[in-house]
This record gives sequence, C-alpha cells and structure tokens, in this order.
Amino acid sequence: MYFPNQLLSRLVGDRMYSVEFVLNSYVQLRFDGAPDAGCPVTLNCYVWPLVERAGRLWHEQDLGYGDALRRMTPGTVMSTSEETGTGIRIELDTGTVVIHPAVEEVHVEIAELKGFPDGSWMVWRPGEETFEDLR
Repeated sequence: MYFPNQLLSRLVGDRMYSVEFVLNSYVQLRFDGAPDAGCPVTLNCYVWPLVERAGRLWHEQDLGYGDALRRMTPGTVMSTSEETGTGIRIELDTGTVVIHPAVEEVHVEIAELKGFPDGSWMVWRPGEETFEDLR
C-alpha cells in the first residue's frame, strides 16, 4: 500500500547537490542521501517542475529558468509534501520545487524517485496516487 509523502519525506535533511538537464527532455535532481548509500538519491522529473525562488515563480519557458533551478544547489531539504490536487513540493533552504503538471504536459510518467539504500523507489503517473486528479 502506498502512503503519500512517506518515501518523499526521506529527503528531509538531505542536500540537493546536482541539477542535470538530460537532452532537453527531463531534469534530474540529485540528493546526497546517506553516506553508505553508494549512489545518490535521484528524482527524475519527466515534466518540468516549477521553481519558487527569491519571491518569484519560474516556469520552464521563462528566460533564466535553468539558472534559477541550478541556483537552488546546494540546498538542504527542509520539508516535503505530496497531495492530490497540489502534487509534489520539495522545500529547500534555497527555494521550492513544485511538480503538478497539466494533463497535456504528461506523456507517460511524471516523476521517479530512486537510489535509497533499501531499494525503495516510486514512479508517479497521471491518474494514480498523488496525481489522481490528472485524468
């Protein structure tokens, strides 16, 4: 059974140290996680997340979007939330990442979180769990 924010909240206290744009197709956010993890915890965003930073909301098409997202590193995760209707929010001490796309922005998957030492992972899709409002 899936419990919203249970896995996502494991990022609290971790540092987002890397933002990687992959072929202008999606973005990877990497978190340092536990020292013994062996690999970073990675959030693959298959839709462009919104960036709340310095009193402004940035969308992917905005000039400076990539810079705003990169400037959030290194940032420590202060809190996370995951709810139907608002999607995923990751609040860092440097800004906030919000993932709640419009239906037409989604191809198959919205985001994927993986890399925890115990092998836990999650894939969010429209019409399921946190994004059940996207049908």
